[in-house]
Amino acid sequence: MATVTAGEIRAATHEGLPRQQVVAFVIMVGALVAAPFFFYPVFLMKVLCFALFACAFNLLIGYVGLLSFGHAAYFGMGSYVAAHAAKVWGLPTELAILAGTAVAGVLGVVFGWLAIKRQGIYFAMITLALAQMVFFFSLQAPFTGGEDGIQSVPRGHLFGVIDLRSDLAMYFFVLAIFLMGFLFIYRVIHSPFGQVLKAIRENEARATSLGYRPDHYKLTAFVLSATLAGLAGATKAIVFQLASLTDVHWSMSGEVVLMTLVGGLGTVFGPVVGALTIVTMQNYLASFGAWVTVIQGVIFIVCVMAFRRGVIGEIANVLKKPL
Repeated sequence: MATVTAGEIRAATHEGLPRQQVVAFVIMVGALVAAPFFFYPVFLMKVLCFALFACAFNLLIGYVGLLSFGHAAYFGMGSYVAAHAAKVWGLPTELAILAGTAVAGVLGVVFGWLAIKRQGIYFAMITLALAQMVFFFSLQAPFTGGEDGIQSVPRGHLFGVIDLRSDLAMYFFVLAIFLMGFLFIYRVIHSPFGQVLKAIRENEARATSLGYRPDHYKLTAFVLSATLAGLAGATKAIVFQLASLTDVHWSMSGEVVLMTLVGGLGTVFGPVVGALTIVTMQNYLASFGAWVTVIQGVIFIVCVMAFRRGVIGEIANVLKKPL
């Protein structure tokens, strides 16, 4: 197993941004700005919400090595709280999204504190069990609407000025949220904190011997990941004007795992490509009904067997440069 020294951690944080990542980011932003003029904006907004969700999940599994099977809890709770805040409390859209994000973050603190005491399959099972508790809470709690969910959530006006009932205006608002989340994650990954996370992933005992406290770093990363997942869920609730049990179901946790693995685990742009791939399949193969799940399973098997690094991971391996 690889070891990382304190000097290497410091040196890595002073390296310039890889040129290929800067170019890829510029291309991605350009494509996303032009996309709503050629494709259905609501479909693109769904892609962006799930791309942020996958990026948040990738921060935890790709850079800390913690496999969570319960990220739907934060995504769904962010969705429910934002929808309730906007519809029942009448909060402005931006405050409703912040409320959902904050609640997901608090939930991440509690669940993370309980989960990081274990490793491997035990950590994964604890996160799944905690997420199931959130699912059954959402099923019974009065404010969630039970099986009906929270419907007809108003999009409102951004800062009281921009009418978000327009799909185009809503799209650029969602794009701004995605880019802020994406850049925040990128900054975290390339900060001294991010380098320590990678050191813990590679050799936790070695990181401990260097004077770092792995549990402290892992909990912080867990909370950041949960908070960003809540931001994605809150944004999705406003976009689709709906928060439902689907958002907190265990299958949602499975979907984000699939998106991350298909795109490329531990890569910067992999989760975005993975989210685009899976959401596109769900949208354009909807006519196949339940067979969509089977097709997803086949693609997952093919990726695991033939493209073990994921789409972006394989491209980066060919180029011999990080993406």
